[in-house]
Amino acid sequence: MTEAVLRPFVWMDYRLALLLTVVLPLVFWIWAMVKQFDAIQRFMGMYWKVASLLAITVYLMIAALPIGFLTATLARLLLLVTLWFWVDINDDIHDMQPWRPLRMGFNAWRWAMTFYCALSAAFSLVFVRCAFLTQASVLGDSLCRVWIDAPWGYKTIFHRGATPGLLGFLGIVALVVYGAYFAYFLLVKLGRKGRSASGY
Repeated sequence: MTEAVLRPFVWMDYRLALLLTVVLPLVFWIWAMVKQFDAIQRFMGMYWKVASLLAITVYLMIAALPIGFLTATLARLLLLVTLWFWVDINDDIHDMQPWRPLRMGFNAWRWAMTFYCALSAAFSLVFVRCAFLTQASVLGDSLCRVWIDAPWGYKTIFHRGATPGLLGFLGIVALVVYGAYFAYFLLVKLGRKGRSASGY
């Protein structure tokens, strides 16, 4: 696969990620708050915790840190799981009147996210090899480098004065915090609460 062939698919992936993982979740979160529907509000609160790994990945990619290729795939897989993980939230949403626009829209988004995360994770697995290169090699490999262009565009808009090294360092710190919280969830909270979202 050449860079010219790959580039449109990578940019389509980033655009879909922006729409499905950021814009629409914000819409449903605000909608649920306005309608005072607690189950979707709780779901979205937990969703943003998981989805923050995507934001961390952007900062790792800005610095061309190879680990960003691993976190990109992992983030999509974790989102895929969390979409349907919480039994009590699924039950509460199922109990909503089926014709309610909030329920229909929210479930349509979850199914769209399911397909997107599965396909995007499979697509990104092809480039996991980039995670085992050096930083210089990532920048020198045209197929790995394509994935960095969009994060650099983000940096130009939101962090014009910051160096890639500083943003990459912040990404690493955030990844360590994320990893510690995720380990605590797996080792402590999951054993106590199971698949119930109550208390998270």
